[in-house]
Amino acid sequence: MSEQTAATPKTEEMASPFSSLIIPFATVHLLAFAAPLIAHCSWKLAGLALGVYYARMAAITIGYHRYFAHKTFRTSRAFQFVLAFLSQTSMQRGVLWWSAHHRDHHRYSDTEKDVHSPMRGIFWSHVGWILSSEHTAFDESRIKDLMKYPELRWLNTWHLVPPAALGVALFLVGGWDYLVWGLFVSTVMLWHGTFLVNSLNHLWGTRRYATTDTSRNNPLIAVLTMGEGWHNNHHYYQSSANQGFRWWEIDGSFYLIRLFQLVGLVWDVRTAPRKIVENTIKAAAQRGERVMPIGPMLEAD
Repeated sequence: MSEQTAATPKTEEMASPFSSLIIPFATVHLLAFAAPLIAHCSWKLAGLALGVYYARMAAITIGYHRYFAHKTFRTSRAFQFVLAFLSQTSMQRGVLWWSAHHRDHHRYSDTEKDVHSPMRGIFWSHVGWILSSEHTAFDESRIKDLMKYPELRWLNTWHLVPPAALGVALFLVGGWDYLVWGLFVSTVMLWHGTFLVNSLNHLWGTRRYATTDTSRNNPLIAVLTMGEGWHNNHHYYQSSANQGFRWWEIDGSFYLIRLFQLVGLVWDVRTAPRKIVENTIKAAAQRGERVMPIGPMLEAD
């Protein structure tokens, strides 16, 4: 949705409060809301939008988040590229930009340096931060492990290639109707589904673990985001491929990771140790112990 750059002087970035994202962001929203007027409506098309939404949500949560940002499992270089390509169909900028800013989020979670803390307001944490020119650049030092791959650097620069390819494929299969519902409607759903984790998941829900931020567990957001709603679990132990720590905590992305492991696409899948899972606020209180919050970066990288 905009040019990808490495970290540059802030004086250049702050010339305008909003980045060039604002125009395409608004345009996609207008096309999505106008879908009933500019395209046919049917349950089939609604199902298409929902299906493409969940497919890309899985790509974001497994690719951008659990692999590139946190390295919770290992994979081949080829499948790494596939994950990056599929993740970028989300139109949430490039893989390097996303990973660098997410690692910063965990490093500075709910402090003044957090890129999308709700402490700056719910609008800022939900969407304002990504539209701001303040965060157009990214710090390459946060992602040295990813910068060494030229194919990822290329994808990050040409980050609109994957969503364009998706749009062309949808149009070739089903024409204008598929393009409107499968790309534009689905993308607006995807943006706001993802953004819920940054905003409401730090405001609404329960806290099982003591962390130094405001992360919450929310089962509704977990269903909408393929398991990302177990956010307090994640902030407590960020190196785990599963964010649902209990059997009943639905985590669709982790189920897919296990499937990928079964067929040999990924390996060395990391999960939270039992002592971590059981070290809840309630359990510590029952033992008469004071729970010391785990700092933002203890398990981030």
